[in-house]
Amino acid sequence: MTDGPTLDVLLPLPRAGNRIPPSANEDELIALYAHPAPGPRGVGPDARPRAHVRANMVSTLDGAATGADHVSGSINNAADHRVFGVLRAVADVVLIGAGTARAEGYADVRIPEPLLAGRRARGQSDLPELAVVSATGTLPDGLLDSDSPPFVLTTAARPDLAALQHRIGTERVLVVGHGASVDVARALDVLAARGLRRVLTEGGPRLVGELAHAGVLDELCLTWSPLVVAGPAPRIADAAGWLAPAVTARPAHLLHSAGVLLGRWVLDAASGSSSWSTGTPPG
Repeated sequence: MTDGPTLDVLLPLPRAGNRIPPSANEDELIALYAHPAPGPRGVGPDARPRAHVRANMVSTLDGAATGADHVSGSINNAADHRVFGVLRAVADVVLIGAGTARAEGYADVRIPEPLLAGRRARGQSDLPELAVVSATGTLPDGLLDSDSPPFVLTTAARPDLAALQHRIGTERVLVVGHGASVDVARALDVLAARGLRRVLTEGGPRLVGELAHAGVLDELCLTWSPLVVAGPAPRIADAAGWLAPAVTARPAHLLHSAGVLLGRWVLDAASGSSSWSTGTPPG
């Protein structure tokens, strides 16, 4: 990873003006984006593993999560790609929605060779797992038939549940809901119980909205592309109603490259609510 752009540090203020050139192992950038390994939820005999959930999204200046082609690839950039690779390199599992898997052509999550030593030092496998939230939606054949099929987080009501279990194995199909939607909080607990505690979600916007609604989104890594697209594009968190109260956030850092801003925001879970002020939750 030595061909990406140099990133200028704007925040935190004590480091403002520092520059982070690309390097093979990206140690300096990985230190900024170190993914916390959370402690257990609860205490004593009732304690259980907990996931720490980070979202990585890109937005235009006017708030669009995609370009006119309805995918994020048309609004991201080289600086975003550099951080994208680092975020994957520190994650245990990449969590996406079925619509994103279809639209963005997801396959196995690969990590560049120079970043593998860091994963091994942290006790992580060479490849992050991929987990797809899919209550009923179809999934790409190439993804299901790959050598490393994803975990599919779904519901007991899924019409093709038995066929899916037969196709990729019952251990890869995690039933975390009984109605029409996946229980994302339960899904995260199930992943954490399998040792997948550093969770990176790459969307889409609907999934980010569901995670925010459930009060389980810990961080937001957001790239602002210097573009204005107008149009009916979704925002990075697309939901049926408002979070009430709104979730507050504090900046961990802010980077810059050629007009592109890359922020890491820590969300205050205590300020969130699992209730919508209007509408009904998605799913």
